[in-house]
Amino acid sequence: MKGLLKFLTCGSVDDGKSTLIGHMLYDAKLLFADQEKALELDSKVGSRGGEIDYSLLLDGLMAEREQGITIDVAYRYFTSDNRSFIVADTPGHEEYTRNMAVGASFADLAVILVDATKGVIAQTKRHARICSLMGINHIVLAVNKMDLVDYDEARFNEIKQEFEQFTYNFNLESIQVIPVSATAGDNVTKLSENTPWYDGKPLLQYLEDIDVTDQMDEAAFTLPVQRVSRPSHQFRGFQGQVESGQINVGDEVITLPSKEKANVKSLLVSDQESGEAGIGQAVTVQLDREVDVSRGDVLTTNEELNVADKFTTTLLWMDGDELVEGRNYLVKLGTKTLPGTVMKIKHKIDINTGDDVPADKVYKNELVVCDIALSEKAVFDKFENNEALGGFILIDRVSNMTSAAGVVNHALRRSSNVVWQDTDITRPIRSQQKGQQPLTLWFTGLSGSGKSTLANEVEKRLVAHGHHTMLLDGDNVRHGLNQNLGFKEADRVENIRRIAEVSKLMNDAGLITLSSFISPYEGDRQNARDIIGESFIEIYVSTPLEVCEERDVKGLYQKARDGEIPNFTGVTSPYEAPQNPDIEVDTSQMSLDEATDYIVKQIQQQLA
Repeated sequence: MKGLLKFLTCGSVDDGKSTLIGHMLYDAKLLFADQEKALELDSKVGSRGGEIDYSLLLDGLMAEREQGITIDVAYRYFTSDNRSFIVADTPGHEEYTRNMAVGASFADLAVILVDATKGVIAQTKRHARICSLMGINHIVLAVNKMDLVDYDEARFNEIKQEFEQFTYNFNLESIQVIPVSATAGDNVTKLSENTPWYDGKPLLQYLEDIDVTDQMDEAAFTLPVQRVSRPSHQFRGFQGQVESGQINVGDEVITLPSKEKANVKSLLVSDQESGEAGIGQAVTVQLDREVDVSRGDVLTTNEELNVADKFTTTLLWMDGDELVEGRNYLVKLGTKTLPGTVMKIKHKIDINTGDDVPADKVYKNELVVCDIALSEKAVFDKFENNEALGGFILIDRVSNMTSAAGVVNHALRRSSNVVWQDTDITRPIRSQQKGQQPLTLWFTGLSGSGKSTLANEVEKRLVAHGHHTMLLDGDNVRHGLNQNLGFKEADRVENIRRIAEVSKLMNDAGLITLSSFISPYEGDRQNARDIIGESFIEIYVSTPLEVCEERDVKGLYQKARDGEIPNFTGVTSPYEAPQNPDIEVDTSQMSLDEATDYIVKQIQQQLA
């Protein structure tokens, strides 16, 4: 029997994905008797007038059965006489493209369905590109509903030619096009008399016979470390799954990113001593000497893996909020998770032509090529070389939802050419010289809330007590450092990023920095906190919008409501209020002196 085949079905809405797999299981007698009986009973109250509705085998959610579509990914394990399978039946609706991508990330082969009456449409092309992006090198195009076009060979050939032309540059290892009828069962488990002109195999037989093995077992050994096991002072092992190659007791390995070398002292596979371990096995590796390794590091025999903090990637954007340059996310790469910033959007990819499309924003379900900077160096490889070290996801810092799935194209040269230069005069020395603890007091709030006035008063109070300070005001900074930035979302993101970096430099100089900026987005303030570190103190000036508008000291609110100022926070652009600020003051309820006294009292301990 051939090895396990993991495949998915995808395509547009109502192309018959669930029906195809259900009919395959039914005809091949791969169902238990109670499953078959339940299917027949459920079908009597289904949408096919009492005839068997094969899609019910996979459409398990009530909402799926009510709407007649697939929403979630349905996994099913089955075994024929010749092979074992795991199939992921994925949704076709554009709204659930992220679910389809999840199914593609696990599969070795994709069965893409097209409706013979509609042909290759935009969603077909999107799914094909996503499959290619996720490393699927074997595709079966199932031209479904051939019964609705009277099994027309010309129509089949037309669709086949269009799809093969579309995927010409995908570098696929195999493409097989099969005419089927998921409802009638043509060419699903056996060849159909209705398509005498088709000389290939039926779908099930093709899936049983295809060889999808890759060469990862012949590649260099790589093991991303998931856990450091230290049950006693006598044992220290590194646990993880072998993602490529194999390892033997006595072999020399390199630890990345520390680049230390050691020999394998022992191997434990399923808690049993073993002389070797190969791809796909969970293993505990004990080395013959102490090395600097923690979760997220990599044990390998490949000295050419990238150890860098910047790379170019192709992303499938899954978030309902658009992607803009400067946004900060958590990057889960291998077994390591760390903050990362989308530095530059290079271009989007047209799903129909594959052409590069200039863009400064990216919307849900679009493909984009961009540069990402990590907060520290990590170990990665090109996705085509190593899927485990070349695939990653972006996680929203606020909602913890997956925002994108991506693959590494290549490292950026600047990530290895630009090296941090250590200096002898350090932050602690400068801090000691000034006799104070460096802090960044980050004032955030609506225009007119009083944050600039308050920051100015707090600075005066601190200076009066002998502290060394620097005040960064939003308007003032835009006259110089950020004069090239506008008020679009991407510009606002970059504005806050630059100020955070400047604030950090001021802290490194031993200064107390007071930064007064609207900074309307929670994610950008979180990014600023990550950049600045423990010195960051968020002060939310929570003066209500109506009070700010009544003050309207600069006349900005009225201009915004008159349409003269676009993207104005609180009117035509949102303000995401801090959920857990370090300090909160409302200048409509407190006088200037009271608010200043309160803030200075709150930070007194940090100043010491």
